[in-house]
Amino acid sequence: MNTVITSKEAILSASRQIIKEQGCAALNIRNVAAACGVSVGSIYNYFHSKSDLAAASVESIWKDIFHFSGSEPDFCDFTNCIRWVFDCMKKGEEKYPGFFTLHSMILLEEDRKNGQRLMHQAWGHIRDTLYTILMKDKKIHPKAFNEKLTREQFIDFIFSLILAALIRQDYDDSAILEIIKRSIYS
Repeated sequence: MNTVITSKEAILSASRQIIKEQGCAALNIRNVAAACGVSVGSIYNYFHSKSDLAAASVESIWKDIFHFSGSEPDFCDFTNCIRWVFDCMKKGEEKYPGFFTLHSMILLEEDRKNGQRLMHQAWGHIRDTLYTILMKDKKIHPKAFNEKLTREQFIDFIFSLILAALIRQDYDDSAILEIIKRSIYS
């Protein structure tokens, strides 16, 4: 058995594979070490606890699902961005079955505050992207937003619908797209 792992990314890759094939509950240092072909101690060189490994693995999967690499598609239309988000959610559920509903369990059980921080970080990235795309969309009606309905409030509302879809595992974007079209484009 090797005693040195080639990289932190190799460990995270093995962690993603375990979660993909066996689910979140199977993620532990022994399973990851076995998947990497290294000793348990080698994993501890990179992650000081199961909690650290779980948090980094969940963050890695969120990045994989939503491509948080700075290479997101360049949208000029808000509805296309929403389609992309729902498509990522659907593909994410197919690639990592049950991840959206179960990942919080491994984080909450190990380290509630770190888990919440990671979820807010991933969600914040999605919200920021939505806001940026909304600001760039030239087709939005000029009077769509005012002091009673700001762009920020609109993004909060749309994001809450996205989260509800994640919880329900409903990746049909037709209703949310219709709401958007009727409220900001007409």
